[in-house]
Amino acid sequence: MKPPQAAIEALLAGTHADPFSLLGVHEGPEGVFARAVIPGADSVTAHDLSGELLGKLARVDPRGLFEGTIEGPRQPVKYRAVGGEGAWWVSDPYSFGPVLGPVDDLLMAEGTHFRLFDKLGAHLIEHEGARGVHFAVWAPNARRVALLGNFNDWDGRRHGMRQRADIGVWEIFVPDVGEWQAYKFEITGPDGEIQPLKADPFAFASELRPKTASMTMATGKADWGDEGHRAYWASVDPRRVPISIYEVHPGSWQRDAHDWFLTWDAMAERLIPYVVEMGFTHIEFLPVSEHPYDPSWGYQTTGLYAPTARFGDPAGFARFVDGAHRAGIGVLLDWVPAHFPTDAHGLARFDGTALYEHEDPRLGHHPDWDTAIYNFGRREVSSFLVNNALFWAERYHVDGLRVDAVASMLYRDYSRAADQWIPNQQGGRENWEAVAFLQAMNKAMYGAHPGILTIAEESTSWPGVTHPVHDNGLGFGFKWNMGFMHDTLKYMARDPIHRRHHHDEITFGLMYAFAENFVLPLSHDEVVHGKGSLLNKMAGDDWQKFANLRAYYALMWGYPGKKLLFMGQEFAQRREWSEERALDWELRDALSHEGVRNLVRDLNGLYRDLPALHARDCEGEGFEWLIVDDRDNSVFAWLRKAPGEKPVAVIANMTPFARENYRVPLPVGGIWREILNSDATDYGGSGIGNMGRVTARDGAASVRLPPLATIMLLSEG
Repeated sequence: MKPPQAAIEALLAGTHADPFSLLGVHEGPEGVFARAVIPGADSVTAHDLSGELLGKLARVDPRGLFEGTIEGPRQPVKYRAVGGEGAWWVSDPYSFGPVLGPVDDLLMAEGTHFRLFDKLGAHLIEHEGARGVHFAVWAPNARRVALLGNFNDWDGRRHGMRQRADIGVWEIFVPDVGEWQAYKFEITGPDGEIQPLKADPFAFASELRPKTASMTMATGKADWGDEGHRAYWASVDPRRVPISIYEVHPGSWQRDAHDWFLTWDAMAERLIPYVVEMGFTHIEFLPVSEHPYDPSWGYQTTGLYAPTARFGDPAGFARFVDGAHRAGIGVLLDWVPAHFPTDAHGLARFDGTALYEHEDPRLGHHPDWDTAIYNFGRREVSSFLVNNALFWAERYHVDGLRVDAVASMLYRDYSRAADQWIPNQQGGRENWEAVAFLQAMNKAMYGAHPGILTIAEESTSWPGVTHPVHDNGLGFGFKWNMGFMHDTLKYMARDPIHRRHHHDEITFGLMYAFAENFVLPLSHDEVVHGKGSLLNKMAGDDWQKFANLRAYYALMWGYPGKKLLFMGQEFAQRREWSEERALDWELRDALSHEGVRNLVRDLNGLYRDLPALHARDCEGEGFEWLIVDDRDNSVFAWLRKAPGEKPVAVIANMTPFARENYRVPLPVGGIWREILNSDATDYGGSGIGNMGRVTARDGAASVRLPPLATIMLLSEG
C-alpha cells in the first residue's frame, strides 16, 4: 500500500517520527517489499548480507527514494547504489529488527533494570548476521529522535530511530559501524522544536574537550589479573583493616615534559609505585567521568559513563585499575549524583522537557553551583544513577565510590532562602526521594559486588549514614568525618599559647567518633580557594609550621578512623593547590619537606602493621583516654588497642616546649618501645625523645615529650 504523500515528504525532510514504518523490508500482498532513501543514487539493487542479489529497486522520487519487491523472506539487506561516476554499498538499518525486548521494557518501566549499561548507549554487537552498533536512548517526551555521526555526515535525515513507546526509549542498529565513531542525538521535543544536539547519557567515551560528541567504544578490558585483590577485599570487614587513602587529581599530580596531562599508562608507571612506596592502601581519584570544564575538577560531569578523554582511551583507565590491583592498591572514584551542569549538549531538558531534573527551580536548581538537581523521585532517573554506580564497579573494577555532596541531596532547603524551597509531603525539609535513591544505590552495590566500599561526604548530623538500610540507615560503608577535620585544623592554626583555651577542639570528636564508620579527610577542599596549604594553616614560624604539621599527622594516624590525605600534603606542599599545574615536587629536595614525606610513609607502615591502630577504628573498644584534661600543658594521650594485640599509646604535646619526666598512665607494666616520634631528625625535627623506650611502673611511665610533637609507644609486655 502506497503511503500518503505527506508521509513521504516528512520522511525525505527528516521529520517523520516513525521511519521504520516506511523504510526497510516489509511483507505485503505482493511479496516482500523494500524501500530506502539513498540520495545521489541513480540506480539501486538489493542484496542479502552475503551479497546475493534479491532485486532491483525503482527510483520513485528524485530526492533519492527507491522501492520495489525483492526475492526471499523478510531479512536484513544491503544495497548497491550507482550514481554519477561511482558505486557504493549501503547496509539498511531499517531492515533489522529491534535489539531490546519485552523483559527490558518491563524492567526499565519498573526502574529495576540493573543492566541498563548493557542496553542503553552504544554497543558494538553482532545482530541478525551483521556487525555494527546498537544505539538506544531514553527520551520519552520526544516527537522524533535521530542518530547523527561521522558515519552519516551528521545528517539527521539518515537515521531516524525506532520508538519503544511503552518506555520512551528510542533505538536503532546501524551495521558496519565500528569503534571511535563520533555521534550525538537530534531530538525533536514535544513542542516540535529541535533541541541542541545531545551527547549520549550512556556514552562510554567522549571526544576531548572542547568537543562534546560521544564515541562508540567498548568498555573495560578482557584480561584482568586482579582476582587476588578482589577476593581479599571480599573476604574482610573493611572497618577492621587498614585503609589509608591518597586523594589524587589526575590532571595535576604530575605532568609530562610538555606540561600536558599524563596518560593513564604513564600515570600507572609513576603513581602506582609511589603509592606503594608511601604505604597507602587506596588511591581516590577526583571525578574521572567526562566533563567539559577543567576548573570544575570533574565535579560538573556531562558523561557519567565515560572516563574522560583527557588521559587517553577508556581501556587505559582499565589498565590503570588492573595495575593498581596487581600491586595491592585499591582505586576509589569520586562520584557526583547530586547535580549536573546545564551545558546544551548534556542532560538539561534532554528531550525538550525537564527529564532528568525538576521543572521547578526550587527543586531542580542548585544555588551553590548553578547546576541542575536530579529528580531522584523519578524511577528512571534513580535507575540511571544506580546503574552508573554498578557500571564502574563491574566494567572498571573500581573498589568503591566516594559520593560527593550527600548533605546537599538530603535536605530540600540546602543553601536556600526560606522562600526558595518546597517542603516534603510531611512539611519537613528532608528529601525522602534522595534518601530512597541512596539506599537503593548502596543496596545494589553491596549486593552485587562483595568487597565494595561506598563513602559519603556528608557534613551534617543525619542519623545512620553508615547504618544498614534494613535499620533505616543510608547504607554507606563509611562517612567523611568533617567535624574532626574542621575542629582539629582550627586547633592547629591557633598560637600554642592559646590552645589551652580550646582543648575540646581535639577531645570533642571522641564523643561521636564511633557513631558512624568514619574516614578522617584532609582533602582537596581544604587546600583551595584561598585556604592555603596544610603547611600554611599551621601556627608559628616556619620551623613551628613543620613541627605542627608533623605532630598533626601523627595525631591523626593515631586517632580512630580511616585516613585520607590529598596529594602534595604528604611532602608539605607550600603553595595552594591549583588544577592548572603539577605539584611542586622539587620541594622534596629540602629535608624539611622530605622529612614530612618520610613521616607519612612511616605512619602508613605502622598503621598497616599494627592491628591496635586499625582493627577497631570504628568501635569504641579500640580507644581509651589516658590524659584528656591537661589543658595547661596542651597534652593529649590515649590508647589504641584491639583484642589480643599489644596496645599503642599516642601522646601529643601541642606546645613548643619539651616536657621532661611527664607522667603518662600506661595500663601495662614494663617496656614500652618508642615506635614513632614526629620530632625525629629523620623527619626534620630536633631529635628530642626517649632513647627508644620508656618503662611503666605502678601504672605509669615518666616520658620525655618533645616540642610540638606526637609520639607513639608500643607495649612490649
